[in-house]
Amino acid sequence: MDLTEQPDLAFDVFSRACPSRGTLEHVTGRWGALTLGALHEGSFRFNELRRRVDGVSEKMLSQTLHALERDGLVHREAQPTNPPRVDYELTPLGREVAERLLSLIHFMESRMGDVLVARERYDVARER
Repeated sequence: MDLTEQPDLAFDVFSRACPSRGTLEHVTGRWGALTLGALHEGSFRFNELRRRVDGVSEKMLSQTLHALERDGLVHREAQPTNPPRVDYELTPLGREVAERLLSLIHFMESRMGDVLVARERYDVARER
């Protein structure tokens, strides 16, 4: 079934069988969100991206990039050089998603003081 031929098809991320749920998981998971945010800065080679997304393992970054590429958010371009050069960049859809994620990321960074106070209050209340 070609979903692109059904413009009126309704997707519901709250439905277990909806394909949008998997894409939402790819985008909002720790490594997906950070990878999209980093790629918003521009094109990266794999190891450059791995350094930018501090803490991600080679395996997790590879899996994340494959999932985001499959979802149409990331473009992978392999250059036929020796050694091979592979660059990753956002597609137009990926750029739109990354911009929305970055709004949330910047909001969270700006409110971390409030979050840390809430955590401290919670931890103190639980110690009693």
